[in-house]
Amino acid sequence: MIALQGISLKQLRAVEAVAEAGSITGAAAALGLTPPAVHTQIRGLEALLGCALLRKSEMSGMELTAEGRIVLQAQHAIDVSLRSCLNRIDAMKKGLAGRVVLGVVSTGKYFAPALVAGLKKSFQDIEVHLEIGNRGKILSALNERGIDLAIMGRPPRFPTVRSVNIGVHPMVMIAAPDHRLARRARVVPEDLLRETFISREEGSGTRILMIRYLDRIGEGQPYEALEMGSNETIKQAVIAGLGIALISQHTVTEELKAGRLVAIAAPELPIERQWYALHLQDMDLTPAMQTVWDFVVANAARYFPSLPSEQA
Repeated sequence: MIALQGISLKQLRAVEAVAEAGSITGAAAALGLTPPAVHTQIRGLEALLGCALLRKSEMSGMELTAEGRIVLQAQHAIDVSLRSCLNRIDAMKKGLAGRVVLGVVSTGKYFAPALVAGLKKSFQDIEVHLEIGNRGKILSALNERGIDLAIMGRPPRFPTVRSVNIGVHPMVMIAAPDHRLARRARVVPEDLLRETFISREEGSGTRILMIRYLDRIGEGQPYEALEMGSNETIKQAVIAGLGIALISQHTVTEELKAGRLVAIAAPELPIERQWYALHLQDMDLTPAMQTVWDFVVANAARYFPSLPSEQA
């Protein structure tokens, strides 16, 4: 078996140059070498392969043998591959290619796929892998460097991150259309606290916000709560009349438009939180990461769901 490591690009290019020039002398001139140097490269490759690659031709000087033509095909394939390699490396250096893992909290799944699609349309050679999870999962992955960039609400105290506000994130209290509080112009805390609240699981940012909100308006009064594992389940539970829920408006935009859910006029609502893009403070962004970061910061708000009144 011929050892591949014994074959050099110089040898292959010498064969190519002779094929194009028709002579050792012409190949040497094209390569900027002496004829003996070109002859040595070809002889070395022939010795390695155990066959002749060139033969004299009365019509055209030097021509390739059948084996020489196979070597020339390989040289052309290698050249195409190397050019592709160099182009990809150049694109990566310019931030136009590469792989980026973007972590988004569960609430963001209502706009994150469209955001990634926009990224893909603008930067076709950047592979953006989308990770969805609750706040705890995303923060853990960020800290362990399992994700590169993240989108969530309030930035964490730990790990230390760089964060940029990318848009408003309103939180609303939802109820079924026939709920007793659904059509009231004003709801007082006492009425609200008599209800059963449908909440997300531990580790969810929405759950943390709900607890803080109810403790504030109720001054620590107890209330009944049911835990659900996803926003979709919460929406269906509220529609079915199991209770009410504090939830991101971005997750219920379509239901509010269609009248399947109603926003309750509860005290201090809607709560205007913010969306943030963030990454670890000590992370050196690759060019591809920087490109995705810049796109998210500049364009994310365009992909947020909105109600008709907000679009006017």
